[in-house]
Amino acid sequence: MPERIPFRNRAHEVSRIEAFSDVIFGFAISLLVVSLEAPKTYAQMLEMLRGFLPFAICFWIFIDIWFEHHHFYKRYALQDRTTMALNTFLLFVILFYVYPLKYMFTLFSEELLGHQIEIPASGGPFLYTIYGIGVMSVFWLLAAMYGHAWQQRAALELNQVEIVDTLERVYDDFFMGLFGLISIVLAHTVWARYAGLVYFLICIPKTAVPWIMGSNGRRPKTRCLRRGPPRSHFHKRHVAAPHTTAHRIAIEATPIVAIMGPK
Repeated sequence: MPERIPFRNRAHEVSRIEAFSDVIFGFAISLLVVSLEAPKTYAQMLEMLRGFLPFAICFWIFIDIWFEHHHFYKRYALQDRTTMALNTFLLFVILFYVYPLKYMFTLFSEELLGHQIEIPASGGPFLYTIYGIGVMSVFWLLAAMYGHAWQQRAALELNQVEIVDTLERVYDDFFMGLFGLISIVLAHTVWARYAGLVYFLICIPKTAVPWIMGSNGRRPKTRCLRRGPPRSHFHKRHVAAPHTTAHRIAIEATPIVAIMGPK
């Protein structure tokens, strides 16, 4: 099994902006709660269980976005204005799309259960447009954040493997957002019935991007493995210090020994 080279974390503590972002993610998930009160009747219990599937789907979508957001700050620890601006827009979109996201998956679960929900003729394209804009905004903002980290690769001292991994995240998030745009276009054409089904094709870039980027990253990984883990300047100074110090003491003590002579 080939050895895996881990991505170096440049953040070793939670920053204020990351802590604030975690609060926003937690608040967004709390808005997805099925009910604020415990069911008191059998009918209320059934109604709460009907909302479990859309809640579970939305919950895992937000957790997936949060994991990617968390890895970004752990890996790059960027606190510049561009990163803060992109992160602010991302948090705004997440909060705004909590209820539209929950409503879309509520319709999906009701359709699976065979329940009919009346929607106006123009309601379908409108809902797919709103949902598609949300998908584009979230994933293209994430792609922009990783793209900004790639632009700062020299300042961050990214090695070749980390550069390939960063580009992989850029391409992956870009294609994820692209499906939102495709869905919007389909919703306003004669193929409107495929506006929702097109999201199942996300598995194609999810498989192709890691495979292609993995092939491109094999040569840098091989070079890094042959070269071994790089020693930091801190390590070099502390390795050379004992020898240099002992050598200097011996040189400085030579005249003293010569003057005093052996006892």
